[in-house]
Amino acid sequence: MKRPSFRHCGTVGALSPEDQAVVDQFRATLTALRNSEPWRPGSARDTAVRVGPFIERAHIRPGDDHGPDMIAVALVHPGTPHAGAYLHGRQLGYTERGWLRCKTSAILGFWQPGYAMLTHAAAGLPLPDDVGMELAHYALHIEARKRDDSLDGFTLLRVGPYTQTRHAQQDYDRLTATLDGREATLVPGHRVAARFGPFDVSDHQLFTDPYEADAVALLDAAVAGVST
Repeated sequence: MKRPSFRHCGTVGALSPEDQAVVDQFRATLTALRNSEPWRPGSARDTAVRVGPFIERAHIRPGDDHGPDMIAVALVHPGTPHAGAYLHGRQLGYTERGWLRCKTSAILGFWQPGYAMLTHAAAGLPLPDDVGMELAHYALHIEARKRDDSLDGFTLLRVGPYTQTRHAQQDYDRLTATLDGREATLVPGHRVAARFGPFDVSDHQLFTDPYEADAVALLDAAVAGVST
């Protein structure tokens, strides 16, 4: 039986610089996926997070990455910090998101350049309206509730948004210390207490900016307004 013979149809030349860049990027992506570096709380390095079927680069907000289940991140263009990447990221909606609540279970590991091919930006797509993360802003609600154990009452003061939990916690501690021993006498027939919670951006006009005024002074002014 005669064995089949093969002929070369041509000589394979060197790859063009453009094709070589694609090959190198593909190899880097495979390397990143196979050798992901586990993320550790407390590090300032960027992370790779899942956003639907894509992977995005994310900054972690300093001082707010200590939670075991949730951290605050900002999605950024994979080419950050280059100026061209900023302009492209602005077109695709990267710069309009602000700080977001990200489940740590969505973190693949520390960001590597090899992940860039798997982003919305690489596909020429804008970030979706719903990236699966809520805004990571916080607020304090100072409420006056009837002392008859009912839920009747009103909100005396809303302070926010806070961009870091530690800032909100500091003001919460100061307000709680100020109310200690006075919570049942400030508003007749009511008990005043501070409550920590998320900031609802749709009600932003109801809140007082905590970075432009002292929280205790705001409380005193709110109480004075009720008394007059």
